[in-house]
Amino acid sequence: MGESLKAVFDRYGGLMRTAELKKEGFYYKKIQHLLEEGEIEQVRRGYYQYSGEDSFSDIPTITTLFPDGVICMESALDYYGYTDRTPAAWHLAVDNKSTRTRFYIDYPIVKPHFIRSDRYKVGIEEAEIDGKPVKIYDRERTICDLLLHRNKVDGEVFNVAIQRYVQDPKKVEARLMKYAKLLHVEKKVREVLGVWL
Repeated sequence: MGESLKAVFDRYGGLMRTAELKKEGFYYKKIQHLLEEGEIEQVRRGYYQYSGEDSFSDIPTITTLFPDGVICMESALDYYGYTDRTPAAWHLAVDNKSTRTRFYIDYPIVKPHFIRSDRYKVGIEEAEIDGKPVKIYDRERTICDLLLHRNKVDGEVFNVAIQRYVQDPKKVEARLMKYAKLLHVEKKVREVLGVWL
């Protein structure tokens, strides 16, 4: 017996296309058998992921299917420790010219945010989640987005996030004001954060 099924998937970053499976010697019947046995699952047409006990991370799937996706909103709040609630979906910012149909997948649950091109690139940085590099909006962009979409966010989540940002030694107030100007939330930043900054 050669390498384990998990090892084969690991070589491809946890997600394999049909052509890659065939290249590794897994043909139609074998793929169907693995699907029936629950050893692999179809994420999207032509994409499969290993579904053993230790395949808990959604990140390889997200970075493969959405290489342009930037982790934002509740998912970014979760990453920075600005919320105690685990988001029900992965919030991803993409350019508003992106095709909407590519987000029609069963798993992982992804909530796309279509952002105007001139705003999409503001505040992107690289982070590591589950050992994989990902694109994420930095703290200041995340707070600006939170203020911009205040009416769509639970009040408690909003208040906790603002308080934790204020207490965060890694915050950069000058950057927050720069982004606020670019994203037209200067007034909101002054109203909500003015007393602490």
